[in-house]
Amino acid sequence: MDTRSNNHTLAFDVTHRLVLSIAIPMTLGFMTTPLLGLTNTAVVGHMGDPEALAGLAIGAMLFDLIMGSFNFLRASTTGLTAQAYGRRDQHEQQAVFWRALISALGCGLALLFLSPLLIAAGLRLMGAEGAIAEATSTYFSIRILAAPAALANYAVLGFVLGRGQGNVGLLLQAIINGINILLSIYLGLSLGWGVAGVAWGTMAGETAGALAGLFIVLRGFGKAERPARAEIFSRHRLAELFALNRDILIRTFVLIGAFTIMTRIGTSFGAVTLAANAVLMNFFLLSGYYLDGLANAAEQITGRAVGARYRPAFDRGLKLTIVWSFGLAALASAFFFFAGPWLISVLTTSPEVQHAAETYLPWAAVTGLTGALAFLMDGVFIGATWSVDMRNRMLMSFAGYLLMLAVFVPLFGNHGLWLAMNAFLLFRGFFLAMLVQPRADQTFRAAQ
Repeated sequence: MDTRSNNHTLAFDVTHRLVLSIAIPMTLGFMTTPLLGLTNTAVVGHMGDPEALAGLAIGAMLFDLIMGSFNFLRASTTGLTAQAYGRRDQHEQQAVFWRALISALGCGLALLFLSPLLIAAGLRLMGAEGAIAEATSTYFSIRILAAPAALANYAVLGFVLGRGQGNVGLLLQAIINGINILLSIYLGLSLGWGVAGVAWGTMAGETAGALAGLFIVLRGFGKAERPARAEIFSRHRLAELFALNRDILIRTFVLIGAFTIMTRIGTSFGAVTLAANAVLMNFFLLSGYYLDGLANAAEQITGRAVGARYRPAFDRGLKLTIVWSFGLAALASAFFFFAGPWLISVLTTSPEVQHAAETYLPWAAVTGLTGALAFLMDGVFIGATWSVDMRNRMLMSFAGYLLMLAVFVPLFGNHGLWLAMNAFLLFRGFFLAMLVQPRADQTFRAAQ
């Protein structure tokens, strides 16, 4: 296929190699995250203090919930950078990065300032008391010191992904999680600092990753393309960034709400079913790591095509990422169907939980397939910066999810809960997919 046949100066080829050069490194980078969680749990678990382990779990969950809400910094930076990259506008690429970094540092400092209120609210929400509350406070109070660095990493990662530099993204993830793991083991176990050691290890990893990322990004900036301060703080550009971040933030909150509701309803079925659901959610999360990698590829290719005003690259990128997403999702589903019982036995030794998890295993096994289109469409809409559509279709999907819960949970119990979750994933994917061609026609027609 000769994508340069129209002599368009900004044309580019979209190949399987291009897709995988972004998807594979980021998938590998994301896969270090569960390893980090397992290491931190093992470090504190070896201290023989169940209250400390519970405190770590609550603190990590609260921090992940807060930081996950700021994922819009990464997503918006990727989309805007990819479009500037597609236009070959080095000037605007730098401006996008500085806006994102300034926003990230500002949000990080705000989190530091508000941290006493956040930890108090978190402890009250989770009902933590005594030694558990003390361990949670220790972990959170130390780790929040890295908030500016952690959010700066979002801006850096969004920028390098927008430029299609998946290998740099992998390197930064390896630095962050690698230092975190090594220092958590050394400080937590060797020096006996326990929860505090794990928190300091996490802070060090985030800080080192931010410094390395800034060094790599800034080293590649040319003085000739340096934007003026007035350009960085352009009212029009800041309004565009704010609107994009607002829509992605709303979408993220709704998504978090959907999974929170699932957990909340699961508690009504008893401890065994709740534990089984928690085990099975790991299968969905594992599928999500490689689906996220392909979504990153879709973000970059889509954004670059929109920036270059080159429809063939958009169409070709959409086709290839769909093929890879559904192909890998089908393989993952087959793997979880056949290896699921063994994986369940690895994750829990309770016979009751094992039996319950195997009962609901088919629902969890297909989440990769039902969620493949949703992950991919998120990438396409982020790259094209069609954030209003993404927000509105997420709200529509959530409404459908609530309806499914109201109908099927009373009828089928936990089976109905998993049915509703799979339907939610399907809703997200298909509602967005219905808009792709009309929005692409509108975008590329307006660009001509």
